[in-house]
Amino acid sequence: MRKVGVFVLVAGIAAALTGCDTEDAPAATPAATSTTSTFVERSGEVPTDSTPKSGQASPGAALTVTDIRVAAEQGFDRVIYTLGGTGTPGWQVAYTDSAVQDGSGRPVAVTGESILEVRILGSAYPFDSVVPPYAGPDPVTDPAAPAVTGVYKSLVYEGVTQSFIGLDTGAVPFAVTALADPPRVVVDIATR
Repeated sequence: MRKVGVFVLVAGIAAALTGCDTEDAPAATPAATSTTSTFVERSGEVPTDSTPKSGQASPGAALTVTDIRVAAEQGFDRVIYTLGGTGTPGWQVAYTDSAVQDGSGRPVAVTGESILEVRILGSAYPFDSVVPPYAGPDPVTDPAAPAVTGVYKSLVYEGVTQSFIGLDTGAVPFAVTALADPPRVVVDIATR
């Protein structure tokens, strides 16, 4: 009889949680750190400029990258960094001539014609955030999104997660978005 009660309790909790999906809920708008900063809702609009983008992390943020995905959308490819931990992420995203690891100065071999460096602010080492880190493929690719040759490395150094996105074209327009529940940093890269 006790097992039936536990099953009913677990089933009830699972049913309640399935109605709590906030996949598209935007995160609180972080304060911009420069005139070129961009914070946009998840609009699906094709990015229009290739200038550096930045936004501030919430005070005390302690986030760890738990997943990296690549997807194709109409007119742009999307790279999604899913985060676990506490707070809202900040970011610095810009084109770079070469991929070099923070801290060690070691080069990262990135294929493609151009490289976007993604720096996620408010990051924490997994042992500090108590969240298992991303352990998937390196680089992350998706044949449906061929403009992204790969998303490389996800290394934390001094409160910043560093990653590189290889692109098969020159410096095309891009946009950066932060979403909540779970926290995510989304980089949209124009393909047309």
